[in-house]
Amino acid sequence: MASFDIDAPRWDQSTFMGRLKHFFNITDWRTAILPDSRLDEAKALVESCRAGSVPPGTTEEQLHYAKKLYDSAFHPDTGDRMNLIGRMSFQVPGGMAITGFMLQFYRTVPAVVFWQWVNQSFNALVNYTNRNAASPITPKQIGVAYITATSTALATAVGLNLYTKKAPPLVARWVPFAAVAAANCVNIPMMRQQEILNGIAVTDENGNKLGHSTKAAVKGITQVVVSRITMAAPGMIILPIIMQRMEKYKFMQVRSFFTFISILSLVFMVPAACSLFPQRCSMAVSKLEPELRDSIVSQYGDAVQRVYFNKGL
Repeated sequence: MASFDIDAPRWDQSTFMGRLKHFFNITDWRTAILPDSRLDEAKALVESCRAGSVPPGTTEEQLHYAKKLYDSAFHPDTGDRMNLIGRMSFQVPGGMAITGFMLQFYRTVPAVVFWQWVNQSFNALVNYTNRNAASPITPKQIGVAYITATSTALATAVGLNLYTKKAPPLVARWVPFAAVAAANCVNIPMMRQQEILNGIAVTDENGNKLGHSTKAAVKGITQVVVSRITMAAPGMIILPIIMQRMEKYKFMQVRSFFTFISILSLVFMVPAACSLFPQRCSMAVSKLEPELRDSIVSQYGDAVQRVYFNKGL
């Protein structure tokens, strides 16, 4: 077939709707159940296309599907296959199950502690998997980040659980969301602390590396925190209202309806939250730290007005 640019975006990434279509594509939960062999085949096809040697008889649709599998399972910085649980495509089945248990078992302290621990363990793995991999993190730093984030979630959940003992039942049902939001504010920066300490690689519009920026790292991580909290908000704020009003029905009916709404919420909110900000984030050169800004201006003058970097997911 004629030359095909497999890395060209299928949808305009400068608009929310374009990013939403992109993330609906790559967070498709069905890609999470494919065998590694199928994913490796997709990677081989993508790499062949990049090298300019598309196998004879390959259709454009097959190339698009291969790129979908590649983007869903392989890290954009390293090209390595990501662990299954940490992939965004696993957020729907994994997040649905954990959210359901947190909202169902919130009345006792042991239940709150256990399910918040499970949730933060899941989040820590997701945060580590979707970090900017150009900034390495040591096992010790991973351990400290995990313990800090989990402790924050547990302290928030247990504290609020005890505080709301005399509050209306609906308020108590919102405790898991408060704990999740607080933990995200700690978990993500801690798991990606190397980026904040040492900066992340920034490039010009054409991908030429210009240096490392801590301000770019802070901007990218802040956007990820906002996205993750937004991802959890509808399911953990609206669903408790629905659950409270349906408690008069039989348990099986409540559970079936809740499961359906939970799936529907995550199927939409995972790509929607990821789409709030471009993954290829940008920042004006004038807002960078003085040393890097001066270095760029001295080399390129006014030719480079903005820098670009992978904010992670």
